[in-house]
This record gives sequence, C-alpha cells and structure tokens, in this order.
Amino acid sequence: MVLFRLFSFLLGYVALVVRGDSLEKFVNMAASRGIFLWDITRLGQDKVKVRVRIPEVHSLRHIARATGSRFNITERRGLPFVFNRLKKRKLLAIGSVVFLVTLYILSSFVWFIDVTGTDKLSKAEVQRIAAEAGLKRGVLKQQLDTKLVEKNIRDKIPAVAWVGVRVEGTRVVIEIAERKLVPVEPNKGPAHIVATKAGLIKEVLVLRGQAAVKEGDTVLPGQILISGEIKEEVKPEETNQPLPEGQEPPEPKYISHFVQAKGMVRARVWYEGYGECSLSETREKFSGQQKTSVRIKFGSKEIIISGPKDSPYQHFEVKQIVKALPKWRNIEIPVELITLQYREKVIERINHGPSGAKQIAGQKALQEAKAKLPKDAKITEQRLEEVKTGRPEDLVRIKAFVETVEDIGEMKPFKPTEEEKY
Repeated sequence: MVLFRLFSFLLGYVALVVRGDSLEKFVNMAASRGIFLWDITRLGQDKVKVRVRIPEVHSLRHIARATGSRFNITERRGLPFVFNRLKKRKLLAIGSVVFLVTLYILSSFVWFIDVTGTDKLSKAEVQRIAAEAGLKRGVLKQQLDTKLVEKNIRDKIPAVAWVGVRVEGTRVVIEIAERKLVPVEPNKGPAHIVATKAGLIKEVLVLRGQAAVKEGDTVLPGQILISGEIKEEVKPEETNQPLPEGQEPPEPKYISHFVQAKGMVRARVWYEGYGECSLSETREKFSGQQKTSVRIKFGSKEIIISGPKDSPYQHFEVKQIVKALPKWRNIEIPVELITLQYREKVIERINHGPSGAKQIAGQKALQEAKAKLPKDAKITEQRLEEVKTGRPEDLVRIKAFVETVEDIGEMKPFKPTEEEKY
C-alpha cells in the first residue's frame, strides 16, 4: 500500500465528486476497463467521492457519458501539481533549490565545536590545541582526523585523563575527563574561630583552643569566638619570706601556646524579608492557543511558506527563531528560515481583597527571608508584621522576621607577633 501511494504521488492523482443515478454502474465500468479507483466514499444518495490517477481521468469522461453521470475535480495532489505551482513562483523555486544545494554543500564542513566535561580546564585552551591538529571551523569533515585531535589534546594537556571526539552533522563534540588532583592540605598553622555574622550565642563547644565568648553574649561579624591562643599563668617561685611593707605582689605572668582552634559555636540569628501585594491587579496568562508562521527570507524579500502574515490574536507573545546559513570563507549567503510563534494571552482582573493581599505579601516576604538562610540553619521562629505608611493606598506591605539557630563560626588563620610568643 505504501508503494502504491508513493507511485500515485509521483504520477499525480485527483479527488473527484461523481453525481448521477447510476453510480454503481460508473464504478463497475471503471473497474472493468482497468481503471483503479480508491478511497471510494458515498456523500449522499446520488453523490460519491473517489480518487484516481491523472492519466485515467480522460477515460472516466467516456464512462460518465455512458452512465449519464458527471464529475468535477475537488483536490489535486502529487508531484506534477507541485511543479506547476513552482513554475508560477519561480523565485521561490530557485531560492528553494539554491537553499537546499547550499545546505547540502555546507553540511560537509564543521561549523560548531563544543567542549564538555571541563571543570578547571579552559574550553578556549582545549579548542586552541584541537585547532593545531586540524579541528577548526570551516574544515571539511573528510579531512578531519579525530584520532589525531584526541592524541594532540592528551599530549599537550597533562590534566586530561581521557578525551573523545565525535562528529554530529556539522557539530563536533570534544568530551573531556579531567584527572582527579590530590587536594591541598588545609592550613595547619594557628587559627581562630571567628563569627561570620551577628547573633546571640546559644551554645559553645570547644574542642581545641580557648573560648572567647559565652552563652548569652551578642557578637558581631569578625569577632573571635574560640581563640587559637591559649594563655597559661606562670606561677612565681614560692618563698617563706613575707613581702616588705607597702610592696604590691607582682603581677601574674602568662605564657601563650598557639593552636589551630577547633569547635562549634551556635547562635540565634535573625533574617528579614519584605513583600508587597496590591489589593487588585491585572494579570496576563497564556490561553493555550498558538499559531506558527514559517517564512524564507532572501536578502530584503520575505516569502511566507505557511501560517498567517500577522498575529491573529489581540494580545499575544511572539517568539522568533531564525536559522541562517553560516559564513564560509567570509562569504555570507543572505538566506534565512524564520519561524514566528504567536501565543495568545488572556488578560484577567484579580481582586485579592485585604486578607488575600496580606497572605500573598507575607508569602513573598517569607520567601525573601528564607532565601538568605544557609543550608544547615534550623528555623526556631518566624513572624509577620504589616508595615503602615500612614496614608491610604491600594497596597499591602509585609515584613517577615525569621529566627534560626546555626553554626556561625569559621576558621581564620593568624600569625602571632614576637611579643605574643613569649
């Protein structure tokens, strides 16, 4: 059946509506004379629709006269009719042929080079080394040696563990797998634990170092929480002789030991967010209706292939997709395939009311405040507060306050001075 339809398309066929009182006789006489009719559909008491190839239409005229029937052509399909339409639009035909031939020629070249899998390596550096092996834009795909490109990249970039080059049409993809480097050991010198943000201390756990704050203290960013300097008092030598009258006892002396502080300091931290919402607003949304227009542009002339000339909707959004032939040896071919997608919009008026507007504004404020939270933060309290401006307005303003308990410490290395060492 597929071969039959393909052969019919090449020869061309038409759809006929036959009218008369002897329709069965018309069909039987056509079959007896070797004329094949298909897709026979009865449209009424004296009307039937059939399809037949173009060369056999002339023979059907004799059968129609013999049976007292008449017919007219309602559809024309097939290659001959396509050629007839193209003859009337010579510019379109020539442009289409030029476009297809040019597209076929340009598809033999490499126009796009993509690098995937890079993390620390520069994509531009990989493309530069690949170009040294012959992989660059405008090169013929038949002249490209992918094995040579892979070898050149492996030899000149030691950080590459594996490389693969594959050709996909006019696009070449270079896949890179980088070597896993041994991580550099963190600083082992003395360091403090300092505050990254302001807060109220809730818990201090010291594993190494000396606590510089206690529960209930308020701290600011950069303040030392756990010190990497441990001070020990040097006790003076004990003597049985009393101090002379009027002489003060000597001030205590300390010796410092420097370590890399380690521990956890959890604090109560507050975040703020702001949101607002109108009591009523106008919104646009897509209705789901869409029309597409396809055009070919030759220089400044544009020919519509299918779809409407302008948007059929009053309110709409248009998306334009332009596909142009890439430059070849600084030669630019002024042929573009333009697709315009018109999506219909529906405008609606929404009345939130005071309670609805407060709810929406509160959600916005909480969303803004929570966006500032770190991943390990534990929310302990959240509240909303309406902002009053003192004047009537069609707007609700809300502030959100979120309280969390989180570890606010981070390590900060330091170098002890000569005086601190002794």
